[in-house]
Amino acid sequence: MTGNALEEAKASSQSWYWWGIPTFFRCPWNEDPAACDIALVGVPHSSGNGSTERDQHLGPRAVRNVSGYYRRAHGIHDFAPFDTARIHDLGDVPLPEAMNNEACVRDIEAFYARLDEAGTRPVSIGGDHSITGPILKALAGPGRKLSNGRPAALIHFDAHTDSYENIPHWLGARRSAAHWAAYTAREQAVDPSRGLQIGMRGHPSAAIHQGKVGSSSEELGYRVVKMAEFEELGVAKTVEMIRERVGDGPAYITFDLDCLDPSVAPGVSNLEPGFSGFTIREATRMLQGLKGLDIIGADVVCLMPTKDSPNQITAQVAMVMMFELLSLIAWRRR
Repeated sequence: MTGNALEEAKASSQSWYWWGIPTFFRCPWNEDPAACDIALVGVPHSSGNGSTERDQHLGPRAVRNVSGYYRRAHGIHDFAPFDTARIHDLGDVPLPEAMNNEACVRDIEAFYARLDEAGTRPVSIGGDHSITGPILKALAGPGRKLSNGRPAALIHFDAHTDSYENIPHWLGARRSAAHWAAYTAREQAVDPSRGLQIGMRGHPSAAIHQGKVGSSSEELGYRVVKMAEFEELGVAKTVEMIRERVGDGPAYITFDLDCLDPSVAPGVSNLEPGFSGFTIREATRMLQGLKGLDIIGADVVCLMPTKDSPNQITAQVAMVMMFELLSLIAWRRR
């Protein structure tokens, strides 16, 4: 088979998820950030959260494998993001010192600084939650292009606040999965007065939280919406609160899969089984309600493929969240 016949055969095979080299959503693989509008990036990092199983670096590969069969158009927003924006798989962030969290944080920030310089908005899949700190530092705050030099509003879905300033390190990791929401605020990448942390739940550890979940974040200026409050407010009022607080300025969304109920996402690194988390419909409806906001970037974190169910449901859920996030950015570009 040669020439036109070969090209026609390849074209007819593009829609089948088992054919070809796996990329995120079957997008073109192109490592040049200037060649696309939205960059899909894997961050295979797991040394920023040493208190749980350390397989979060396998998340990007798992999502590439399952995302090939996901549908291409968004049924709620009524458009096809891949037809309206140049969306490429940029590959994975190189992390040659993978077991050294501080070196990885440095390398992640340097990688994303290239995207900021090109004006390319990333949607990333981790990796543990320490990846969000360096990504935010690269995209938002003084001197950054995507945010026009402004700190970003943080829209943070999680079961945990990740703002524990009262501990100097997390098993040796200083810019860890437990610290990023604090140091990004202190270093002007994030504006907590416009930010929210949504879905916090679980029993507090008195040694860390002094009996009150969310107190460290509230001291920084974040609005903390615990799961119990969300259950009273519902999706619509929560979305209204987010939109009012974020306003018209730049915003960044980070989605920790442990905010979901364990029945929805069993393969995550910090399960909170004693309290109900979000259903998949609540999570997707909240993200869909943010259409039109100036999202400069987003990530999905804490996928643990080695703890997932045989049908890879958590990887599929991570895929869904990535699709919702890239759709928000692509819709705004229209």
